[in-house]
Amino acid sequence: MSVPQLSNTAYERLKAEFEDLTTRGRIDVANKIEVAREEGDLKENAGYHAAKDEQGHMEGRIRQLEHLLENAEIVDGSVIYTVLYDGDSEDMAERYLIGNMEEQVEGVDVITASSPLGHAIDGAEAGTSVTYEAPNGALTVKILSVDQA
Repeated sequence: MSVPQLSNTAYERLKAEFEDLTTRGRIDVANKIEVAREEGDLKENAGYHAAKDEQGHMEGRIRQLEHLLENAEIVDGSVIYTVLYDGDSEDMAERYLIGNMEEQVEGVDVITASSPLGHAIDGAEAGTSVTYEAPNGALTVKILSVDQA
C-alpha cells in the first residue's frame, strides 16, 4: 500500500479534526446516548439508534484519521493544473490538484495521481496537450497553466 501524501496544511487540519473528535466529539455522542437511554425502551428508541449510528461513523472517521496521521508523508507544495478539454471554450477550463482526497483548496477539484486524468497530467507542462483513456473513451486536455498551491 502506498504512503499517503499530505500537504502540511491538510495534515494540520486533519490533526485538529482528530483532536476534536477524540475529545469533544466523543463527549457529545456519549451525552446523546445517555439522554436517549433515559427515554426508556431501547429497542424502539430512534434517538438511541441515531446516536449509536453517529458514534459508529465518528469512530470510523477517528480510525481513518489516526491511520492517515501516523502514516502520512508531508510533502512540500502541491501543484494545481488548469486544463481545457478538447472542444471546450476557454471559460470552461477546470482546475485540478493531484494529491490525497483529504486535500482541500477552494475552487479546485482534487484527483489522485492514479486516476486516468491525474496520471496523464502529472508532470505535464503548460501549453502541452495530453490524451488519456476515460471510461467513455479517449479524451484530450490542454494544460493551460501549472501553479503552486
